[in-house]
Amino acid sequence: MPSFWLIKTCTVSETDFIASTWFQVDEPLRPSMADTRRPPHDRGHLLWSAEDGPTRMLQGSFDRWVGAVLADDGIDMPFMGGNDAVEATIVARADGIVVGTAAIDHMLQIWAPSLKISWQASDGKRVVKDDEIASLSGDRETLLAMERSILNVLGQLSGIATEAKRWSAIAPGQIACTRKTIWGLMDKWAVHLGGGLTHRLQKNDALMIKENDLASMLQDVDGHSNRIAQFLQEVDVTTSGAFLEIEVRENKEAVIAAAVWAQRREEGVKKLVVMLDNFGPERCQEVAAELVEMGLREHVVLEASGGIEFEHLEQWHECGLDVLSTSAINRGVPPLDVSMLITGA
Repeated sequence: MPSFWLIKTCTVSETDFIASTWFQVDEPLRPSMADTRRPPHDRGHLLWSAEDGPTRMLQGSFDRWVGAVLADDGIDMPFMGGNDAVEATIVARADGIVVGTAAIDHMLQIWAPSLKISWQASDGKRVVKDDEIASLSGDRETLLAMERSILNVLGQLSGIATEAKRWSAIAPGQIACTRKTIWGLMDKWAVHLGGGLTHRLQKNDALMIKENDLASMLQDVDGHSNRIAQFLQEVDVTTSGAFLEIEVRENKEAVIAAAVWAQRREEGVKKLVVMLDNFGPERCQEVAAELVEMGLREHVVLEASGGIEFEHLEQWHECGLDVLSTSAINRGVPPLDVSMLITGA
């Protein structure tokens, strides 16, 4: 027998939307998000652990991106090695967080197994200018052919981790990257090791509903606020993945979303993520304060996205939100300056 739920929204400020709706589901709704102190956007454990290193998911990303990097540099066959042996060191030319050693190990194992590398700085370790990061030995021709790709991977990912650390030092536990990436999951790995949150690893990792989604799904419902309310009343949270997130554009839409979800929390569902899109720190603070006043704040995770700049990060950090998502920590970030020197050069 199917289960029936009666969901009734409460009257909320700044809107006259009041509705009672019956709807049918195949089984009672179940929780979809784990209650943790960190936001549900903390997905880095699916990529990496200090004990075991890269997961199979991350290793698959290594394989795809490393192959592309090498192919673009004209390398389409593994090197077999030779007899002209040399030694080299990789040196940091600036302070930063090292990330990429596991990816380079993966690269060399498949594409240049004759090269041997020993890391003085492992993934996630801080280095200062002139620190030795690694020493290499092997065939001269192979080493010179692989040099640029090794440095590109190491520099790019270390640059992202270093930038993520700069942001997360001011707003710890709040900074999240987005799906606007250069190297996909490798970017998110670097953000994770820099102290940031990964957000969704892939589109289907969690369910995020934006205005285009609502407009296409609920064409017969007038008004964005009404669409938000109806969607949240009817959504099956068991299919939402790691978390359920909905984008709002106005203060009243955030209140509506939280009010509807407060009713559903009685069913045992976990917190709803409400994304405040392009609100600015002051408006975000207003929304957070209003939800606290109405007794709704505990039912939602508040996320801001759009227009978040490092220069104003302290304001964002103090405006009462749980997550600050931005692509600024991984796109357009300067690589960490690293170089390789052959012994005797």
